[in-house]
Amino acid sequence: MDFRINDDLMLIKLSPEYLTQIWEYKAEFLENGDSMDGTGPLRRAESPEEYYGRAQSYLSEETLPEGLVLATQFLCVRKSDNRLVGMLQARHYLNDYLRQFAGHIGYSVRPSERRKGYAEWMLHNVLPFFKGIGVDSVMVTCSDTNEGSRKTILKNGGVYEGTAFCEEDNEHLEKYWIDIDK
Repeated sequence: MDFRINDDLMLIKLSPEYLTQIWEYKAEFLENGDSMDGTGPLRRAESPEEYYGRAQSYLSEETLPEGLVLATQFLCVRKSDNRLVGMLQARHYLNDYLRQFAGHIGYSVRPSERRKGYAEWMLHNVLPFFKGIGVDSVMVTCSDTNEGSRKTILKNGGVYEGTAFCEEDNEHLEKYWIDIDK
């Protein structure tokens, strides 16, 4: 695999320290008219604290909302200025919906920080987390019109499985598998 090494980035689990930046991240996506992939309940949250509480509820079977799967929220932070540049949700297993349309991983990069290799770096650096929870192969999807995400997946060893039509979002989603051991 050919991926970028970036010593100025860190992938950390969701932390209350970044709630203000997460809220600014949301605002930037809304202003840009973009989807907030890989942010969990961020779009629906009405406050940073509500978002944090909901995202934390995804970490335990006891608090997991019905119909969802265990998921860990990661933040990609640039060390040099402590700026939140991307977010990634790692879903521990797949339910029927995820198997059909979304996969194990959702990610996004803040619109003002795109085209710097951050998504590629995040995807590569979350794979050891999956290995640690016993997942050997992860599914990642992208819209068939999202060339940047497709390249990110392919650079991380993604193998195309097929395309599914998601009626709810009116889009065709390409499904890829990444073998973590490769």
